[in-house]
Amino acid sequence: MEKKKNHKKEYKSDKNREKSYRSSKKSLKTTHKKKFKGKQKPEIVKEELFRLNKYIAMSGICARREADELIKKGLVKVNGKPVNEMGIKVKITDKVEVNGKLISPEKKVYILINKPKDYISTVDDPHADKTVMDLIKNATKERVYPVGRLDRNTTGVLLLTNDGDLTKKLTHPSSNKKKIYRVTLNKALNKADMEKIAEGFELEDGFIKADAISYIEDRKKEVGIELHSGKNRIVRRIFEHLDYKVVKLDRVYFAGLTKKNLSRGKWRFLSEREVSMLKMGAYE
Repeated sequence: MEKKKNHKKEYKSDKNREKSYRSSKKSLKTTHKKKFKGKQKPEIVKEELFRLNKYIAMSGICARREADELIKKGLVKVNGKPVNEMGIKVKITDKVEVNGKLISPEKKVYILINKPKDYISTVDDPHADKTVMDLIKNATKERVYPVGRLDRNTTGVLLLTNDGDLTKKLTHPSSNKKKIYRVTLNKALNKADMEKIAEGFELEDGFIKADAISYIEDRKKEVGIELHSGKNRIVRRIFEHLDYKVVKLDRVYFAGLTKKNLSRGKWRFLSEREVSMLKMGAYE
């Protein structure tokens, strides 16, 4: 009887060992399968291609239309070879030269400043003591430039960017972006002259009229004027034509951008929403 019991125990023990072996073998197979399934084929990453004019515009030196002209004139080289055909595509790693100078695409930067008096709206001027670039030192590594100009004595809203396409869009005469100025005159503006500005008159370079004009808080020496014209020194010339001198000129609005919460001489980056709105032409 004892032998039979032992035999049964051994049998059960063998059976358990076999079951355990099968289980571990199955587990090993499953693990092996999982590892095999987990292996993914390496992805083939295609380098992004850019139209050559877009690549040049991305470098910030000009807009696409001007880039096309540079290509046509044979002033562009790709990997050492002159290119004068439209539609050519390049990789980010290609070497592109314009006028013998190597260029590279930059990330787009948009900076709004509240320009103070006595700063020149230019990137570099050997004759100027101060330029608007002095106001944004260390703001960005990218090379930005002013969108349009405010003369030395004019203060207020000024945009700087390296986005050539947007610059073209905002400054082209056909864009007619709205600008609002606060003007301080050397003497009170009379009603008759205010009506003349509202109705319009001829200057040496053509007809001009204000979209809107009004006194600021009943101070007749101070007026607000709204224009869409981008002509040089247009506000000063309007008042000079009627024998007034502009003592102070402050741009408070440009293409949807204002100097709200931005002290004189300070700057900030545009928000993504502001950039999108400008690109869509959502603002006047």
